Amino acid sequence: MNIILDVLYTVALVLWYYMEALIAVLTPSSLKREKEISGKVAVVTGAGQGLGRLISIGLASRGARLVLWDINLKGLKETKAIIERDGGEAYIYECNVADRSAVYDTADRVRRDVGEVYLLLNNAGIVNGKWLLDTPDDQVQRVMDVNATAHFWTLKAFLPHMIAVNDGHIVTVSSIAGKAPCPKLVDYCASKYAAVGLHESLAIELRAMKKTGIHLTNICPFFINTGMFAGCRMKFHPMLEQEEVANRVVQATLRNEHQVILPAIYDVLLRLSGLFPRKAVRAIEDLSGVGSFMENFTGHNNGRSK
Repeated sequence: MNIILDVLYTVALVLWYYMEALIAVLTPSSLKREKEISGKVAVVTGAGQGLGRLISIGLASRGARLVLWDINLKGLKETKAIIERDGGEAYIYECNVADRSAVYDTADRVRRDVGEVYLLLNNAGIVNGKWLLDTPDDQVQRVMDVNATAHFWTLKAFLPHMIAVNDGHIVTVSSIAGKAPCPKLVDYCASKYAAVGLHESLAIELRAMKKTGIHLTNICPFFINTGMFAGCRMKFHPMLEQEEVANRVVQATLRNEHQVILPAIYDVLLRLSGLFPRKAVRAIEDLSGVGSFMENFTGHNNGRSK
């Protein structure tokens, strides 16, 4: 009897949550409530340029105290100058997130200099853009280290305090490549799949620990026009613009959204693909131009983040 009651209760919950989700979709954006982050410390990795810089500027405009991490010191100084010019507060730390010791040491400095971190936004990423067998072993390792393994180190550095106070927010800027594969991006896709898996597993783990005050937001955008994927083309959809993605990341963070796939049509397609046989999915991929997406790739391979 208890099992039957548990099943009925779960069915009722599922129906309720479906209605809740439907209402959220139909609610105009202007009516959706956003949380207050003024005065809270936010760490953004890969903040020296591109998407990381724009996200940092957006968070600073909401009053957050930005802690900017990157290996690109010149870029960090530029981001900091922009934030401070607009009246925001920013601190810069040159840090290679793939270096575990450097992450832990830098995190200690952040706590001493700025304070405990409320928001951790893992954004740093690199790409090789080569056939797997043409990619040197050290470059494969570096992509995995920066795009995925580094998340373990930043999480282990800042998550303990969030757990202790049951408050905080973790944002993972992954990629559509963490949901769908692409040739000449085998190492990149693997790293992004890993980042998505880490994020989703952590969400379940925190729920099991009853740390419901810690929010997690997973961002999976289509390829972005940052120079990282310069020369690449898809048949039916242009690259996303940095400003569009950055604004959506900030918005999703302030609304505690669990996952955002950009553009939204890809969210629909990914859900539908699970209903199609493998050959049908491959036919759709051929139509969309996935196989030729990287043919004219000229993006930077200089080890800088997005």
